[in-house]
Amino acid sequence: MSETAIKPRIEKIPLKEQLAQKLPVLLVPVLAAVGLIAIGNPASWLTLTVAGLAMGMMIFIMASGLTVVFGLMDVINFGHGAFVAVGAFVGFTVLAWLAGWTASPSVFMNLSAVLIAILAAMLVTGLLGLAFERVIVMPVYGEHLKQILVTMGGLIVAQQMIYVVWGPDELHMSRPEALQGSLVIGEAAIEKYRLVAVGIGLALFIGMRHILKNTKIGLLVRAGVENGEMVEALGYRIRRLFLIVFMTGSALAGLGGVMWGLYQETITAHMGSEIMVLVFIVVIIGGLGSVEGCFIGAMLVGLLANYTAFLAPKVALISTIALMVAVLMWRPQGLYPVVKAK
Repeated sequence: MSETAIKPRIEKIPLKEQLAQKLPVLLVPVLAAVGLIAIGNPASWLTLTVAGLAMGMMIFIMASGLTVVFGLMDVINFGHGAFVAVGAFVGFTVLAWLAGWTASPSVFMNLSAVLIAILAAMLVTGLLGLAFERVIVMPVYGEHLKQILVTMGGLIVAQQMIYVVWGPDELHMSRPEALQGSLVIGEAAIEKYRLVAVGIGLALFIGMRHILKNTKIGLLVRAGVENGEMVEALGYRIRRLFLIVFMTGSALAGLGGVMWGLYQETITAHMGSEIMVLVFIVVIIGGLGSVEGCFIGAMLVGLLANYTAFLAPKVALISTIALMVAVLMWRPQGLYPVVKAK
């Protein structure tokens, strides 16, 4: 047999398909440009754009774990909001213990307090995710209706436990001194905390892409999303991979809870269930199982929510739903759906 006969045939992706794959990336700059034209004032536009990006980054942090969990484990986890709320309350407790650090004029001590609060929240929610997966999720793998019911029940139980530990009242979550106030750039006033949120969210996205694209664990996760049975047939313990991914997603929700609490500066026991509406919208827009799609969807939701709140406050109430409908009419499976092996 000749060498040409056994050489694998590589099919080139048509140019039209390549452009279609890259088109969703352009949606964020296009929306920003439309926002600039509609708002008119560059200073107001810059303030709203940074606010929208910060909001989008925080939603992405909470949604990224959920979309990977669904893509790999095929689990519809309505209890994801419990980890957001618990993370926020753990972060609040740690920051209260470190009140001397947060009130200090030292930027290092301020950021150290926030970092310790974030690590504590991620540790607690990661361990809570371990218990949640073993006790609640594992018995209902592959049964979506039961998953919805039991995870929603888990969310309600978590909210009641928050009432027991922290009480039913709304709590004020103060930002450290270094993260209060705004930076003035020209005529635009940009909150310091929003810039920090953009930086953390962007770093997390780059880190997740690197892990998923360039590491063995990332390869296994991507392979498990597309064909879990084949991964298991090759000798890898995909159940252990399920657990690691679920705990990571829960820890990311805890991180998002701390950041969202500092963003809103108030936390409540039901904040997780409230934010889950936006989280699910972002996951659906991005395509189930897609981190890149989740990131773009979160940016679109954050920018659109801030632009419409400034231009037409009443329209802002339905803007994210309208965005989801428009995207699904264009791409019914989301911007970057993960193709499952048949």
